[in-house]
Amino acid sequence: MTEGTMEENYRAIIEAIGENPEREGLLRTPHRAAKAMEFLTRGYEQDVNEIVNGAVFESSNDEMVIVRDIELYSLCEHHLLPFIGKAHVAYLPAGKVIGLSKIPRIVDMFARRLQIQENLTQQIGACIQSVTGANGVGVVIEAQHLCAMMRGVQKQNSTMVTSMMLGRFREDHRTREEFLSLVRRG
Repeated sequence: MTEGTMEENYRAIIEAIGENPEREGLLRTPHRAAKAMEFLTRGYEQDVNEIVNGAVFESSNDEMVIVRDIELYSLCEHHLLPFIGKAHVAYLPAGKVIGLSKIPRIVDMFARRLQIQENLTQQIGACIQSVTGANGVGVVIEAQHLCAMMRGVQKQNSTMVTSMMLGRFREDHRTREEFLSLVRRG
C-alpha cells in the first residue's frame, strides 16, 4: 500500500469517527499517521541477512550469552494498538557468536510487524537459532498491551510473559533455570 493510500484511509477514519479532517489540528494528521504506520511496520521491509550483515564470528566460547532488557515496541495484530515491553535473549554458542547489536536488531525486525506476543517470542528464538547454530536459545518477553489497558478488560498493571526455549534450554532444566535466574536479576 502506498503512503498516499494510507493517508486517504486515515482521513476516512477521522471522518468516520465524526471529526473534521480540515480542522487545524488535524490537517496533517493523515500524513503523519501514515508515516508513523510506515515506521512502526518497517519490519516487513527488513531481511535478517541484511541485519546480521556477516557479523557471526568464530569463537571457542561455549558459555551462555545473554542480552537482557531489550526494549521492544510492537502493534497488536488484533486491534492495531501498541504493546510495549522488553525481551531477554540468550544462546549457547556452538563455535560461533553473533555481534552484540544484532540481537536487538533482530528483536526490532520482528517487533515492527503486526504481531501477537506469542509469535514474536517464537520468531526471535527461531531466528537466533538459525543464524548462530547455537546449542540452545532462550527468549523471554515481558510486555504490557494497550489493548488490555485502554479498552476491553482495562487492567493497567497486567503484564504478559512469554518464553521459548530451544535445544539445551528446553532439554536441561539447569540451563533453563540459570537463564531465568539471570533474567530475574535486575
